[in-house]
Amino acid sequence: MKFALATITLFTATMSALAPAAAQDYPSRPITLIVPYSAGGGNDLMARTAAEKMSKTLGQQIVIENRGGAGGSIATRQIAKSAPDGYTLGLGGTGTLAINPTLYGNVGYDPRKDFAPVGLIATSALVVCVHPSLPVRSIPDLIALAKKSPGTLTYASAGTGSGIHLGSEYFAASAGIKLTHVPYKGSSPALTDLIGGHVAIYFSSLPPAVALVKEGKVRALAVTSAKRSPIFPDLPTVAEAALPGYEAVLHYGIVAPAGTPRPIIDKLGAALRAAVTSDELRSRLADDGAEPLASTPEEYAADIDREETKWSAIVKTSGAKVD
Repeated sequence: MKFALATITLFTATMSALAPAAAQDYPSRPITLIVPYSAGGGNDLMARTAAEKMSKTLGQQIVIENRGGAGGSIATRQIAKSAPDGYTLGLGGTGTLAINPTLYGNVGYDPRKDFAPVGLIATSALVVCVHPSLPVRSIPDLIALAKKSPGTLTYASAGTGSGIHLGSEYFAASAGIKLTHVPYKGSSPALTDLIGGHVAIYFSSLPPAVALVKEGKVRALAVTSAKRSPIFPDLPTVAEAALPGYEAVLHYGIVAPAGTPRPIIDKLGAALRAAVTSDELRSRLADDGAEPLASTPEEYAADIDREETKWSAIVKTSGAKVD
């Protein structure tokens, strides 16, 4: 027994000594960053921009691998089960880490236990848009109209369980109104039907809304962030317009599998913070209507906890559930 105990103690001491040494040599080969969505979207571009800047700091290429499916949950499950050696990372977000664990009956991972947060990249707000024929000019107008005719106003979403869907449901619940959900397979068809007057309301991501608002094809009422957006500086937030405390934004960051050595997480976190605070990334994020959100691993862990608590409650209230 004493021999076995001594062996275990020696093994533990040896592994503890090896961890810093491994971190000093890290990374010695390319790193894979799994993006749980198809190529070409805003999430993909954000990940590629951050990865490009991090690669220069780390001295090794970060290769992007797109794996879509089930709202990002399939790839996120694979990230959780990958070897915790720092060579497989994942793009985390509000959808995969805060919404999907409640939206799907068995998502296959725990957002708090199965990942080692590296840090946040950015936050992205939505803008509340209505068809110009709707006789409203503000959020109070919209709420008042909805209360006059409960359930008659329709709102589009990019799909059941999407951030757009749940941000809209959160708005309706906060305002004490009833709206009718019309889900679409993506943002483009939803916006097309808003422009055509087939639906009344759409909580749009910021970039595609800019030209449509300028051309008068849709009317913007407010943004869903806690503070005003540089893209629409004259628009109030939903919170200041009518619903104090309301905020519906999407957060994005990088995670590693749980068990990844802390020295490696620290090295990755430092490289990510350098990327997020760079002028180049800030400029590219602004083009997509996002704002940089640098953080430590601990701050990202706390953010994941807060966001999952918030959005899981919204999922349950909305009745959105995918078996």
